[in-house]
Amino acid sequence: MNKREDFSENLSDSSPFGAEPAGQETGSISAGGVKTPQDELKAGKPGGPAELQENAPGASAKKPEQAGNSGAQPDTADAPGSDGQGEAAQASEMPLTSEEKIAELGARLAEANDNYLRKAADFENFRKRMNQEKASAIEYANQALLLDLLTVIDDFERAIKAAETQREAAGTDSAQIAAGYNSLYDGISMIEKKLVSQLENKWGLKRFDSAGEPFDPNRHEAIMMEKSAELEEPVVAEDFIKGYTLKDRVIRPAKVKVVMPDKKT
Repeated sequence: MNKREDFSENLSDSSPFGAEPAGQETGSISAGGVKTPQDELKAGKPGGPAELQENAPGASAKKPEQAGNSGAQPDTADAPGSDGQGEAAQASEMPLTSEEKIAELGARLAEANDNYLRKAADFENFRKRMNQEKASAIEYANQALLLDLLTVIDDFERAIKAAETQREAAGTDSAQIAAGYNSLYDGISMIEKKLVSQLENKWGLKRFDSAGEPFDPNRHEAIMMEKSAELEEPVVAEDFIKGYTLKDRVIRPAKVKVVMPDKKT
């Protein structure tokens, strides 16, 4: 046995892993030296203890803190919607250009003008409707009063028909003619009293008498005048046309004859 074989056997016996299997090189000569299996393990070649430890059962699963401290950054580029959100945020932070500002102000002005035109049209329609309702209210304001007057007209028609019937029946009999006249007079008097009472109680229209009262230019209109030495102030002597008040307001003064004091010097 030569020296080379003795050296290989001694090296195999001193290796911590024991004898190498047949057909596998136990070392390599490089740059005039001999590399042992220990040198190859230190160099990090596959098959060493470090690889065995990594490939051991349960060794490949890293702990959460190890995975977090590994220094690997999450790949956010592939996350869905990340690019769109980033671009939207950048676009919102970017200042508007002059053209964009002008376009935005123009859109706001057009919207405000449209709202103004709508409000103006609504107000014009409201004004026309209110004018129509006001005109209608004025036109039909006396409807209730006229309905009350219709009953009075009906009474006059009945009184006239009754007088005509009595006149035809009376013929030339003066007694029957007088009775018909008296009946017509009584009927007209009742109608007049009913009308005056209805206007006063329901509508506030009141008739006032002026004869014997002091002359008041706010309530009386003098159409005749005479003088008297016995009076010290003007006095109404006679009513020609009655005066009326509506809820304490004179709406028609009475036409009267006034007696004035005759002051002789």
